[in-house]
Amino acid sequence: MSHNELGTFLRTWREAVTPAEVGLPAGPRRRTPGLRRAELATLAGVSVEYLTRLEQGRDRNPSAQVLGALADALNLSLRDRLLLRRVTKEAEGGDPLLCPAAPPLSSAARPTVRAVLDRLEPAPAAVVNRVGDVIARTDGYARLFGPIGLLDAERPNLLRHLFTDPRARTAYPDWSGVADELVARLRHAVPLRDPHLAELAEELMVTAGAEFADRYEALTVAPRSVGSQRVEHPEAGPLRLLYETLALPDDGQHMVVHLPADGATAAALDRLDGRRPGALRAVGRAG
Repeated sequence: MSHNELGTFLRTWREAVTPAEVGLPAGPRRRTPGLRRAELATLAGVSVEYLTRLEQGRDRNPSAQVLGALADALNLSLRDRLLLRRVTKEAEGGDPLLCPAAPPLSSAARPTVRAVLDRLEPAPAAVVNRVGDVIARTDGYARLFGPIGLLDAERPNLLRHLFTDPRARTAYPDWSGVADELVARLRHAVPLRDPHLAELAEELMVTAGAEFADRYEALTVAPRSVGSQRVEHPEAGPLRLLYETLALPDDGQHMVVHLPADGATAAALDRLDGRRPGALRAVGRAG
């Protein structure tokens, strides 16, 4: 492995991306088909001098925001963004974010909480830990959100799915509003010094770029415990849902319960569950 993997990665990608691919004119007198340093620096919002130091290996500690901006400017895929993050960590000599003193991150719900979930069937409901991992859920939740890819990962996470899975863009017509809400909950419900929060935030600043980073830096949006949501389901069609968020503060968790907001959604969820209409009842109308 090269002594300057990060610099090699950035330089290789800069030289591989054509001006046309990022909306720039080709212009005359180009010695290579790729981007000039000044062009990439402008697109990413950094100085040419700083980009030069990164490529030459004289600076190996770029912030997650800078990495995300460079990834956005180069139009990197999710796979390449993860590689960029890995080579950056290796350049720094490892990943110091997690430490033995970190508070434990819950990966399971208490038996009594799971019993509550059982009582809620067939309603879609899940228990989520403080960084958005889905650690327990009803079968109804799996039938609702499984087909859009939320549960595909070994450790399903609401934010990773929303920001990095293209299926989420199709599933949520109001994707931007859902993103605002999830990031607001993450920022307001978790202490900023929490190492698990830092790890997830740094990862998403690289893999999701400005769409996550800009929301994470803003503290103007406060999370809501109740609200409405539209879902374009690949099997059940358009759904209008209400949600209630119930805090489990002793465990650093919360339970989210989704309910149909109208009769059409209630009938669609019943069909999805393989039940006769009437198992779930509409409780209101989404605004």
